[in-house]
Amino acid sequence: MASTAEPMRRRSFKALWLHGFHRVDYSEWGDPDNPRVLFCVHGLTRNSRDFDALADALCRDYRVICPDVVGRGTSEWLLHKTDYGYPLYLSDMAALIARSGAESIDWVGTSMGGIIGMMLAAQSGTPVRRLVLNDVGSQVPIAALNRLASYVGKPVAFASIEEAEGYFRQVHAEFGALTDAQWRHMAVHGVRKWPDGKYRLLYDPAIAGMFAGPTLGDIDLSLIWSGVHCPTLLLRGAQSGLVLPRTVALMRLTHPDLRVHEVAGCGHAPALMDAGQIALIRDFLHER
Repeated sequence: MASTAEPMRRRSFKALWLHGFHRVDYSEWGDPDNPRVLFCVHGLTRNSRDFDALADALCRDYRVICPDVVGRGTSEWLLHKTDYGYPLYLSDMAALIARSGAESIDWVGTSMGGIIGMMLAAQSGTPVRRLVLNDVGSQVPIAALNRLASYVGKPVAFASIEEAEGYFRQVHAEFGALTDAQWRHMAVHGVRKWPDGKYRLLYDPAIAGMFAGPTLGDIDLSLIWSGVHCPTLLLRGAQSGLVLPRTVALMRLTHPDLRVHEVAGCGHAPALMDAGQIALIRDFLHER
């Protein structure tokens, strides 16, 4: 279906949680009347603009919705910081699915976005038709959690966009061999200029609260994974420290039809900006 609208539109809605309403912003691509709807949801510290290339490539066939999970991107920061967590994220995404009017959806989720998608897909009566997990699986190793805890929420400020880009190139080197334009895109949409003239990361540092206290071991999501029954594609960075080969093997024990593709030259997580990665997702979603 060809798009009859501008390629990208920014939208927002008010979601309700324990301590009142909060604003969730999102990008919408393609024909707003297209019944085929694809959700693309980002990782822990990232935002909706990571999916610009993917959404632009798929919006002729899909209405693509890319939310800024609350506390990230341009979505509102919560006043009650302890509200950040998966129960809230699931509630917000369910509200956005309802807002879309879609009876069924496809889902692409990177890391945290993949966990949200997995949790939604495991629910009774789920609208999730096909699921793409970008470098996240049924186990999250403690070593990967410790790496995230080493930088998430830490106070950093940059004098320029160029300085911010250097930070992203270092912290997210495992995203793969991005072009200069792609790194600049990530930097431009990953920081905000504050009144003091400094650029700061475009997420609430309080999302790091999930790392507060001692981490006792790996996070086991196998019970959730066992409830997922839709066709699933797992993209694994070949050098990923978050999705280990043993995790893939465990996932296949309960889901022998799981599709797995290793992305060369990447760790955690493939950026999904490369034409080859986009083609993998397009081909999987177009299967009947």
